[in-house]
Amino acid sequence: MTEKQLHNSLFATRISKAQIDILVGQLEKEPALAEVLFQYVLQEDKEGTFNASWTFDHLMRKQLHYLLPFMETFTNGLSQLQSESCIRPIAHVCEMVCEAYFKKKDPIFLKTVTNNQLEKIMTACFDWLIGPMNIAPKVFAMSSLYYLGFKFDWVHPELKQVLEDNYPNGTSGYRNRAKKTLDKLARLGV
Repeated sequence: MTEKQLHNSLFATRISKAQIDILVGQLEKEPALAEVLFQYVLQEDKEGTFNASWTFDHLMRKQLHYLLPFMETFTNGLSQLQSESCIRPIAHVCEMVCEAYFKKKDPIFLKTVTNNQLEKIMTACFDWLIGPMNIAPKVFAMSSLYYLGFKFDWVHPELKQVLEDNYPNGTSGYRNRAKKTLDKLARLGV
């Protein structure tokens, strides 16, 4: 697959889940196109479409390490995102990065991802958690922030406060995840 073929696949029309799966299969053979795909995510965020972000999320589910060569570009791009259609899948990628780093303790993530990059993920996740998002980005942000609190000690108390403040007005899905997160924090003594 070439960059032009990727562009044509993403921008010809809205693509289905089956087409995403085929595209991801092709992209798995072309790791260098992962960064190009992320640039399309940033582009489509401004245009209000989401083929690239959906595809990016699915590619990262299979080959998260493809993100590492352009991790700085990825984390710098988080603050640029405005469209919830793009934020949702990217918030999921942030959660996967945090799980690889903190839960799985994947050596390549521990070696490659910097504290500065984790801080950028943390900032974006707090913005998504307190912003006017639907439930999915908030759920991914809660998980990411829970993990990030193991490196940045002020995060757990702040996360707890945000969840407690927003719990009464949250949707049932928000309250469910918030309760689980608050229970985990309580077990840590937060």
